[in-house]
Amino acid sequence: MKNQYFGDVDDYLKYGILRCLAGAGWRPGVCWMLTPDDTRTDGRRTAYLADPRRWRAHDPALFDALAAALGRPDGRDVRRMEEAGLLPGARFFRDPVPEATGPRHGWLAAAHAALHGADLIFFDPDNGLEVRSVSPGRRGSSRYLYWHEVEATWRAGASLLLFQHFPREPRGRVIPRLTGALAARTPGATVTALVTPSVLFLLASRAAHRSRLERARSAMGERWAGRVSIAEEGGTHVHA
Repeated sequence: MKNQYFGDVDDYLKYGILRCLAGAGWRPGVCWMLTPDDTRTDGRRTAYLADPRRWRAHDPALFDALAAALGRPDGRDVRRMEEAGLLPGARFFRDPVPEATGPRHGWLAAAHAALHGADLIFFDPDNGLEVRSVSPGRRGSSRYLYWHEVEATWRAGASLLLFQHFPREPRGRVIPRLTGALAARTPGATVTALVTPSVLFLLASRAAHRSRLERARSAMGERWAGRVSIAEEGGTHVHA
């Protein structure tokens, strides 16, 4: 996550999903996975805020909070989401992600300590899950979440939500590949893909959280119809 992205349309969907999960009973822990801003134009997709007729009804409180934040000179900062109180009881960890492997291990341990007590951990990397071309410790590794970090966090006892940009391959292959890979690393989980036009969210829900999962699915279906679709492990479509 880069602060320069804060408040764009993907963020609106991201926080909307998190609010549905929190409303279903989860206590979220948000690991921002912050990396430095750069000179790219990513994150400028904020035209939705100028079209409240089409967008605001999905989550009026969230829409208004993001519009207010982006109206401030210092508004593009994840702290604005923390301050808004839209995820009651949530814990947050915003230490920047290091690239060297030693500091990265310490960073994950610090994240686990800061988010202790949360029963849903959300990882928000720049790009998503690891790729073969960028091994841990290499330049650019801060933009990825690695499978060993997923496994370690699952062992700590929470359900997981992971941010993932769609790679350049057909979505019909991406979704089952990633849901299957996540299921293999989270024993006993119900793995669900939450699909938006630009990005994917992968949810690994513990068996003890099944009722919360059903409530969250219902809320997303009601509030985010046409914006978020749901697929089970293997890519089977559930609803739009």
